[in-house]
Amino acid sequence: MLEYDFMRTAFAAAGIVAVLSGLVGYFLVLRGQTFAGHALAHVGFTGATGAVLIGAAPLWGMVLVTMAGGVGMGLLGERAQNRDVAIGMVLSMALGLGLLFLHFFTAYATQATALLFGNVLGVTTRTIVALLGLALASLAALAIIARPLLFATLQPEVAEAKGVRSRLVSVLFLAVVGLTTAECSQIVGVLLVFTLMVGPAAAAQLLTARLGAGLALSAGIALAQGLLGLTLAYYTDWPTSFWIAALSGVTYAAASLWSTGARLGRRRSQRDPARVERGEQRPTRLRR
Repeated sequence: MLEYDFMRTAFAAAGIVAVLSGLVGYFLVLRGQTFAGHALAHVGFTGATGAVLIGAAPLWGMVLVTMAGGVGMGLLGERAQNRDVAIGMVLSMALGLGLLFLHFFTAYATQATALLFGNVLGVTTRTIVALLGLALASLAALAIIARPLLFATLQPEVAEAKGVRSRLVSVLFLAVVGLTTAECSQIVGVLLVFTLMVGPAAAAQLLTARLGAGLALSAGIALAQGLLGLTLAYYTDWPTSFWIAALSGVTYAAASLWSTGARLGRRRSQRDPARVERGEQRPTRLRR
């Protein structure tokens, strides 16, 4: 499999994007802004189709528009109750433009399909260099805002009182999410961004509550899904995006079952009669 240049290129691209998606997606899920990632993917489709119409590379059109969309969502939705409205407004405006661009984009049906569902096997070496540069820039920005972002996420009122500029942090974070979404779309397409940005992060948060372990686990799960999805696609000749999406669903279901089992196990241990006799637990009242 690795004797082919296009497979080595695909593995490199999937690895870069998967690690970035796992790390950024962890904060996205933690903040409850998964709808923003989904919306930015559709916004990116508008940018990609518009770029093709003027003869530019789809990736750069997607990067420009997703970053602008993320900044717009952050500026319009400062408070939690306004976020969905802001995201919906930006999404509807972008989809309207996307529909117009798609009207003139009908001669490029193959490229449109690749944007919607991804085409990791068509990634070039030049694209990998661009993806790596964007990933490093995104991770550097995320590292700079990580502390205030976490503070504003877990304790927003206290963060405001301590002088944390929540709106600025939100704008910067959503700009990073826009960059990550643009990269992720190169692998799984705009319709399946959840598979790498949300699935691994959600599974990791079910498995551990520790921040460092959760970030590492999220990135590791995303990386495993990307590489294993490519391997399965090579040997089955099925779409890579399908395998990555299927692995994401299976991983999240397994994490949910494990979390539920662990929770039930803790409840049983708390109701252990032996612990009651030793005085470690008060007996529960029986219902009549």
